Amino acid sequence: MGKKVLVIGGCGRIGKSVALDIANHTDAEVTVTSRQAKETIESPLKFLALDLVDTEGLKRSIASYNLVVHCAGPFHVRDGRVLKNCIEQGVNYLDVSDHRSFYERVVQYQDRAIKSGVTAILNTGIFPGISNSMVRQGVEQLDNPEKIHLSYVVAGSGGAGLTVMRTTFLGLRQQFSAWIDGKWQTVLPYTERESIEFPSPYGKTGVYWFDVPETYTFADSFPVKTVITKFGSVPDLYNHLTWITAHVFPSAWIESDKGIEFFSRVSYIMTSVTDKFSGIGVAMRAEISGKHNNKQATYITTMTHDNTAIAAGAGTGSIAELILTGKLSKPGIYPVEQALTTDLFTQCMESRGIKINSEW
Repeated sequence: MGKKVLVIGGCGRIGKSVALDIANHTDAEVTVTSRQAKETIESPLKFLALDLVDTEGLKRSIASYNLVVHCAGPFHVRDGRVLKNCIEQGVNYLDVSDHRSFYERVVQYQDRAIKSGVTAILNTGIFPGISNSMVRQGVEQLDNPEKIHLSYVVAGSGGAGLTVMRTTFLGLRQQFSAWIDGKWQTVLPYTERESIEFPSPYGKTGVYWFDVPETYTFADSFPVKTVITKFGSVPDLYNHLTWITAHVFPSAWIESDKGIEFFSRVSYIMTSVTDKFSGIGVAMRAEISGKHNNKQATYITTMTHDNTAIAAGAGTGSIAELILTGKLSKPGIYPVEQALTTDLFTQCMESRGIKINSEW
């Protein structure tokens, strides 16, 4: 019998991209879920109505699949019940989680996952996801890596939906810890703007401190003294509006659920207009510096894609393909950079027409 994959939240833009990538690159039967029934589902996908608050329904559903892919964010508010159920039933797991709080919440199940033989890989997608593997590729080139500087820029909405908008504004709520000069230091989101030179068509673009899982996991994964993660938008107007939201508006606005929803919906409406001019692509640049052949050196990897959501689908879908085909098995709970080798990452990107450029 063929393999079966359940994509929870697979009717959203990111989830659908993940589901289609898996369907296009494997022989697995792929089922997507949503809280409400859908009249039409894109072929060849199947559909299952599933609400995560229905614990018994969730448990029954997971038991029927070989792999579960969790795409139902925002992950700031998820409690890890999907992963816990997968571990209890011996089902492999992936997710597109994009906040350190979720990683910290579920990594406590590490020993159980190992004992159950379950491979659980978190933070897959584009950033985090492909970004993690780009950094690993760079770190492996150096004899003594010291500093990681990872930057992302997204055009307009990136082809994503309201959930991603909510995630962005949730990331502005509070200060966070970053690994700088060998110790954890407090950083304010959307501060310390830098102009980074991205590949064409983005060019020099402003980016700001932003709390993503890589800010936290890289310090554990690699022997470096500093990890910098910065994010920006195109057109630059959105950077300034986001900065104002984070630093000028009353903090109560951004700290309330109603405020988050308001900003998210306004941004979604605005980007639906500007996407026609800006596009919905993404660019990433990973700069890793340290010692190479006893000399100070810097290794840079970059990538671009004209659709952020499709790129995220490729990042998650490629790891799903590796698990389904038996090429990747690592019982336990890991971020991407601890589970995926550079060779496998390179093969998957090439098979999806995504080029990772590198230079010293």
